[in-house]
Amino acid sequence: MKYLKVKWLHDFDDEPVLLYSELTDDRSELRKVEVFPNGDFGYAYDDKFKGTTQLSDTTIPLEDEIAEDPQFVPEVITKAEFEEMWVKATAA
Repeated sequence: MKYLKVKWLHDFDDEPVLLYSELTDDRSELRKVEVFPNGDFGYAYDDKFKGTTQLSDTTIPLEDEIAEDPQFVPEVITKAEFEEMWVKATAA
């Protein structure tokens, strides 16, 4: 498993500013948390979701590829950091 946090630098009120993903070894998303500018959370796993958050239909690019677009700032995180955000999102 790999855990990824991506900051999305933008000015849209209805789009997430942080995206947290739990990835398989082939970089498919298992779980995702999105944090919106107003502090709301969205999440997705299996066929369950909150809000507009959905798992990606395609594999997630490598961090270097994501970082090629200056509006995205990827960071590999620990499982513990992902789990902390997962608990916050699913409890909200």
